[in-house]
Amino acid sequence: MKNFLRRLIPPDQWLKPVIVMLGVFCGLAAYAIYISRAPSYLSDNPETCINCHVMNPQFYDWAHSSHRNVASCNDCHVPHNNVFAKYLFKASDGLRHASIFTLRAEPQVIYIRDAGKKVVQGNCIRCHEKVVGTEFVFSVQPNFHNFLKERTCLDCHRETPHKRVNGLSSAPNALVKTKIGSRTERDEDEAEDKR
Repeated sequence: MKNFLRRLIPPDQWLKPVIVMLGVFCGLAAYAIYISRAPSYLSDNPETCINCHVMNPQFYDWAHSSHRNVASCNDCHVPHNNVFAKYLFKASDGLRHASIFTLRAEPQVIYIRDAGKKVVQGNCIRCHEKVVGTEFVFSVQPNFHNFLKERTCLDCHRETPHKRVNGLSSAPNALVKTKIGSRTERDEDEAEDKR
């Protein structure tokens, strides 16, 4: 073990440059974490979703839907089968989002990925289990054909809770919170009109 540690320590003439380079890399990593807002992805705050302006229309649609009172973004878009799966998914998805935002590579039109579709489908069933469960359905309609084996909930309920919004131009006047305090764009417009 001691021999291994000795090999990690650079020779004396390289010690200062190595320390400086490690400091630079650690500083850049800390700055990247800060600027990308990476820690915010560990929370359940729906405003995390608008770290990127591309998500404003989706946030706006959710904020004006019936789901806003009963489900936040993570209730639908993160697995809830156990705490490890939840935070592993959040970490991997959050790291991907943070990397995209940091590199300013976010697309103007976004679509949910296949892994996300599976999670959303599972959460639809988890929350609406009493309505889509076979016991309830067969008691109401005995000859019911269970389409959940062939289709997903989003096949019929595509506009719940996000309507058919895919890009910024589809909701240009969305009233969402900006990153400047808790004022909305409407508040700023009204303040300008009063001046």
